Amino acid sequence: MNVLLGIGGSDDSLRALEETIERAQAAGDDLTVAILENPESERETRDIETRVFEALETAEFAAGVRHLSGDPGSRLVDLAEREEFDQIVLGGGQRSPMGKIKLGHIAEFVLLNSPVSVKLVR
Repeated sequence: MNVLLGIGGSDDSLRALEETIERAQAAGDDLTVAILENPESERETRDIETRVFEALETAEFAAGVRHLSGDPGSRLVDLAEREEFDQIVLGGGQRSPMGKIKLGHIAEFVLLNSPVSVKLVR
């Protein structure tokens, strides 16, 4: 499977990074990590990139790493469609006190507009 992981610097996306690398290793999937400009994140993109390369090195796993600028949701959907990825993986989804899942704006956009399957890692 050809998997595209979108990572914008949230704690959820960093957790998704670890889990997706582990899953890709076990399944023999091809993985591309797209570092997104996320205005809601306090982390700088170079810090996110460092975390991505550290996680890949620790896991001894090779994956492509790209930077996407502009609107993160639409850029991720566009890349997935243009390069025929099988799945988009995102960190996201917090439970409200009432038990409902609250999505960030990137995850919501991707879920509503993606031409491929989307996996949310919580």
